[in-house]
Amino acid sequence: MAKDKAGAAFFCASCGYESPKWMGFCPACRERAPLVQSPSSSRRERRSWAGEAPPAPKELSTVATDHHDRIPMAFSELNRVLGGGVVPGSVVLMAGEPGVGKSTMLLQTAQGLAAEGGAVLYVSGEESVSQIKSRSDRLGFSGRGVYMLAETNADEIVRHLEEFRPALAMVDSVQTLYCADLPSGAGSVAQVRESTLRIMRWAKASAVPVVMTGHVTKEGSLAGPRVLEHMVDAVVHLEGDGTGEYRILRGSKNRFGSTDEVGIFQMGGGGLEEVPDPSRVLLANRLEGAVGSTIVPVLEGSRPLLVEVQALTSPSVLPAPRRVANGLDYNRLLMLAAVLGRRVGLGLANLDVIVNVVGGLRLRDPSSDLAVALAIASSVRNVPVRAQTVVAGEVGLSGELRAVSQWQRRLNEASRLGFRYCVFPEASRGDGQAVQGTQRKTFPTLEAAVSWALPRGREKAAWETGFDEEGV
Repeated sequence: MAKDKAGAAFFCASCGYESPKWMGFCPACRERAPLVQSPSSSRRERRSWAGEAPPAPKELSTVATDHHDRIPMAFSELNRVLGGGVVPGSVVLMAGEPGVGKSTMLLQTAQGLAAEGGAVLYVSGEESVSQIKSRSDRLGFSGRGVYMLAETNADEIVRHLEEFRPALAMVDSVQTLYCADLPSGAGSVAQVRESTLRIMRWAKASAVPVVMTGHVTKEGSLAGPRVLEHMVDAVVHLEGDGTGEYRILRGSKNRFGSTDEVGIFQMGGGGLEEVPDPSRVLLANRLEGAVGSTIVPVLEGSRPLLVEVQALTSPSVLPAPRRVANGLDYNRLLMLAAVLGRRVGLGLANLDVIVNVVGGLRLRDPSSDLAVALAIASSVRNVPVRAQTVVAGEVGLSGELRAVSQWQRRLNEASRLGFRYCVFPEASRGDGQAVQGTQRKTFPTLEAAVSWALPRGREKAAWETGFDEEGV
């Protein structure tokens, strides 16, 4: 191979790893793709907005703290995910699949801020100004206070930003940007990294927040170099089926707040609309008394949500029965199936098991284990779970039920929607306030919870007539 050119470096297209010499694979992420060449440095003359001289080191104790009030966005759900609003000078990256509604959310957010008197500069690298105007008319926006710029040159964008000084800047999307002094094409590792870096430096120096959109791969991860996620201050993902009506905004990184919050939207004719009561909406079309259906109260940040988990089992014609997990971790499903077979005695060896989380949510809370296990057991036994029951608990390999956190908030949410029973692990008994109209049932093991939640024989007849084993 020819000797490397002076001042050149090589980067991994997946994670952004940098090496002074070419290699046929990435030693950082083990990606079996050769490193791509790009100039190792693209230093340019310092802009006026960056200062005349480079900053000198300062002792931490002498640094003055700048308290900037967050800028509230048009959506309270978006403010929840960002931690109360966007921080001045921050760079927020919004990722999502094509057609999920990223551009629509940006346009609605820009219109909402402009209505409050703040000017917004919307930079589009994918659509023309007339195309965005057509979407604005369809959504019923006048466009007053929102200024459009169709540009992909990062230096020109920074120049317009410096001259205009908006209250908020939006760039759609980061993969279309390029720097004229770099030889590679738009969308390459070097172009995406350097373009983002130049816009980010301007945002920090001018204290103007910037919201950028990014594409995702077919696996759902952010497209482009992984270093892009490390550079920005916040990363949010807009999830949902492009043909469905619900969209979920989830944060994966936030330097100024929590990453556990989620926002739920509904796509309508007028654009994205906030869902004020997501638990009630997610359970609106639920079929009462359905076999293989359970309700679990999960915590998404500070918000309790009631989510329906469905399971379907059927005889398999394959040597190895299938396990399909939609909305939860696949390995978690394999573990729960093994525990049900070994500790509860359910015969799943010759059955296909399909589990689905209704509404497009993805469960990350371990307390959903009990709901998944009960849904599978209900489908196998062809017996519905007791009516008006929610369940929550982490399942161990020995079949024990482990404690769940903040069970009181889960109980309050279930009571608000009229559920009669709340099944929790015995370890969560603790101290707490009783909720009128809702009983808390605690069990030490998964087998005991299955026996109570799936009554058979005389117990089922008593339950169907309105009386349980305690005569309630």
